[in-house]
Amino acid sequence: MVAEASFSSDALSSGGGNSLTFDVVSDLLDDAVERRIEQDDGLETTIKDSVIKARRGQGKFRANVEAVEKACRLTGITNPTLLIASHIKPWRACQTAKERLDGMNGLMLTPDADHLFDRGYVSFGDDGDVLVSPRVPEDDLRRLGFDCLVRQRFGVSEAPTVWRTEQFQNSQGDYLDYHRKQVFIS
Repeated sequence: MVAEASFSSDALSSGGGNSLTFDVVSDLLDDAVERRIEQDDGLETTIKDSVIKARRGQGKFRANVEAVEKACRLTGITNPTLLIASHIKPWRACQTAKERLDGMNGLMLTPDADHLFDRGYVSFGDDGDVLVSPRVPEDDLRRLGFDCLVRQRFGVSEAPTVWRTEQFQNSQGDYLDYHRKQVFIS
């Protein structure tokens, strides 16, 4: 007799019962922070709503970032409909609502650049230098269209020594420092 297998559709939709992917863990942590914000009696309802909407890619955070950053730092794309407002210091790591909504704690990035930045595969020096993790294979960078990063990292002669974007503002420095030390995979 063969036993019938039972599957949880919830577990399967999140990658399986024992799956601890980046997205699953990230969502769990973000949900826990969101619950703490909702339960914080020290915050006004409008602040709570703004912070939660900022996490979901809406509202005040995006507007604050758009006031500082006009284009994707990696691709140069300026069309706002193609850009994501991405936190430099991750939302879950921010200690206050002010940090979570601060436009200086954000970059406008294309979805692929956001993914690389969010996962710590790229970061930035305060002077605009693009930092690339050694854990990103050369072929993957090429497939994503980041040939300049490949040439920079692997020293092909026609590449500039350093791929540099515009210098960041001083008030972005602490957030970038956090990203380089706590998120970037060196």
